[in-house]
Amino acid sequence: MNPFLDGDRRLRNGWWIALFLLVLALLLVSLLLLSRARGFEPNGYHQALILTVASVLCQWMRRRPLAELTGNWDRRWLHEFALGAAFGASLMLVSGLLVLPLGSVSLAWNPDGPSQLLPGLGLFLGYALTEELLFRGFLFQRLLAGLGRWPAQLLVAAFFLLTHLGNPGMAGTTRIFASANIATASILLGTAFLRTRSLAMPLGLHLFANWMQGSVLGFGVSGLDQGGLFQPRFSSAPTWLTGGSFGLEASLPCLVLVIAGTILLSRWYAVPPLVPVAFAAPNPDPDPPAPLP
Repeated sequence: MNPFLDGDRRLRNGWWIALFLLVLALLLVSLLLLSRARGFEPNGYHQALILTVASVLCQWMRRRPLAELTGNWDRRWLHEFALGAAFGASLMLVSGLLVLPLGSVSLAWNPDGPSQLLPGLGLFLGYALTEELLFRGFLFQRLLAGLGRWPAQLLVAAFFLLTHLGNPGMAGTTRIFASANIATASILLGTAFLRTRSLAMPLGLHLFANWMQGSVLGFGVSGLDQGGLFQPRFSSAPTWLTGGSFGLEASLPCLVLVIAGTILLSRWYAVPPLVPVAFAAPNPDPDPPAPLP
């Protein structure tokens, strides 16, 4: 068996993953060197840009269109983005409403909150673009082609969790519930991709879940406090019930809702395109899966 090529003389998916990570590492090093030379701090948009460049380069080498990774940019894309946005915002809004009576949390109006809404949306858009391109883009889709759905989902969920383990507040009980929430959220976002074969719904869901949690309700977002329209005030309730300073992602009500949302999405959403697309991308995985090396 050829360790580099499959039976159809195509480079195996494992090598494509290694090549993508190599290109990404080179671009990251270049970004860090440039930021030091020019005196700026890399942000989510810089990271999203280099992930886009790495994805474009690898798709070009595979002779496949970028739309295979992102979905076709048409009315259906906008429709699924809007559905994901409504889903993500509703998930966090309901989580917040649940912890108010259960966890004895109150929300106080923040006079500076309205000025945080648009900057917060921009900030969380950068994060969402970066994480969806990394965790539901080229890497995830090559794992899908090489290993299948559940191995890909579980590996990416573990990777997604690993990148959050160093966040502020990741200790004790919070670490347990936050880890469960973050890993399950990755599976929810992966399910959104699998049901649509597009990044539109995962991106909308990710962006507006964070924005509702942080910029509107005022809770922390994965341990990071950006300030919001309201200011939560916590009583002596346990952090596993409210999420505490880490955010709703570390609460039991949110975990239950994320699990329920994943089940609902896996059973409910699978619709045909809204309109015929003249230049539709080919099936993302038209060939039988090739094993990883």
